[in-house]
Amino acid sequence: MPDSVSPVSFPPSFLWGAATSAYQIEGAVREGGRTPSIWDTFSRTPGRTAGGETGDIAVDHYHRYRDDVALMAELGLGAYRFSVSWSRVQPTGRGPAVQVGLDFYRRLVDELLERGIKPAVTLYHWDLPQELEDAGGWPERDTALRFAEYAQLVGEALGDRVEQWITLNEPWCSAFLGYGSGVHAPGRTDPVASLRAAHHLNLAHGLGVSALRAVLPARARIAVSLNSSVVRPLSQDLADLAAARRIDDLANGVFHGPMLHGAYPETLFAATASLTDWSYVLDGDVRTIHAPVDALGLNYYTPALVSAAPGEVQGPRADGHGASDHSPWPGADDVLFHQSPGDRTAMGWSIDPTGLYDLLMRYSREAPGLPLYITENGAAYDDKPEPDGSVHDPERIAYLHGHLAEVRRALADGADVRGYYLWSLMDNFEWAYGYGKRFGAVYVDYATLERTPKSSARWYAEAARTGVLPPVEPAV
Repeated sequence: MPDSVSPVSFPPSFLWGAATSAYQIEGAVREGGRTPSIWDTFSRTPGRTAGGETGDIAVDHYHRYRDDVALMAELGLGAYRFSVSWSRVQPTGRGPAVQVGLDFYRRLVDELLERGIKPAVTLYHWDLPQELEDAGGWPERDTALRFAEYAQLVGEALGDRVEQWITLNEPWCSAFLGYGSGVHAPGRTDPVASLRAAHHLNLAHGLGVSALRAVLPARARIAVSLNSSVVRPLSQDLADLAAARRIDDLANGVFHGPMLHGAYPETLFAATASLTDWSYVLDGDVRTIHAPVDALGLNYYTPALVSAAPGEVQGPRADGHGASDHSPWPGADDVLFHQSPGDRTAMGWSIDPTGLYDLLMRYSREAPGLPLYITENGAAYDDKPEPDGSVHDPERIAYLHGHLAEVRRALADGADVRGYYLWSLMDNFEWAYGYGKRFGAVYVDYATLERTPKSSARWYAEAARTGVLPPVEPAV
């Protein structure tokens, strides 16, 4: 159990970290034997990303990782969550690992440990090797089997030095934005494929847990990171409550059902019966997916507000997940999404820290005894340097203060929250939005790749050092 919780401060053992992902920061996409991932292909396809921007260079972390780790140490981070590029270490998604690819991550881990920063490895953050997509991608069962082999390779290479492991990051995005609405790689728009992908991502998680257990020391801790939605009905009308339940099944139950409870929701099967009979769920699959984990990662940005659509009106097109003529919510075209009240970030997402509290308390009930980590939380703003080169972002400080205050409240109310990873360490390639959305606590000049900690980075460093939230910087 965590240390006793003060209503003012965080426990001394609370882990203060920051997070990134491989394709968003590494660059060096053609070095060391790395082959294209689905995001290389997607970002080079005209019209897929803002301005046709790609992660070819990103912020060049592959060559600048030592300086980046030194910056993390300067900011007093206790942990750094990063992802491994599957196609950098296993270029075709099959066969032996490429040692030069693994060597990059070995060097990165060593650098972190020398600086007293705990590495947390995410095995999959959306960058499937293109050859596996060409063979069918996540809608095909074989991709889950390939993931287990990949997990074993990385576990064997880094398991002697890394204790924190995460199988998948936000499988909802991989399945439903990648294969449903098509706003993420690989850009397919098939609702049945998106449901098949969700199941095979679940299966990959379960197989990956087993593969890691077979090669990691007993001290290793394995988790998954879910972007579980806080789904709120527009009213207490029965139709709105039913709409919220349907979206909750598609956002949350489809993953935490089999992972945490050993069963898919029957209501999910009923709501999607017109699309699929779920016959791709084979005997034993759910038992495999239900492999015990040591912690649960939760990513939170904004809540969802939904209602039943009146008459012939169809949704959702205002769900905050990018513009598309195709829905990422299979079987829910008669559900409308609404903009929650309040201020918004540069992503257009409403700011509601109470959603994070609700999420933590929900999973305290859903998975009692399972430690929780916030593995992503943060905000994009239109940050610009001052004439002296400094970057002030009081809006982000206010965002972080509000959300961390809700984490502290959840701790005080009994939630076993062990740590918080700020998204993101630095500005980077923001997927289909290109470089136009800045989530970083560190500003990156994309012309020179110079890094400059924003005022929010200094604020967060002080919180990490003291365990007490500093005052909010007044807006100018």
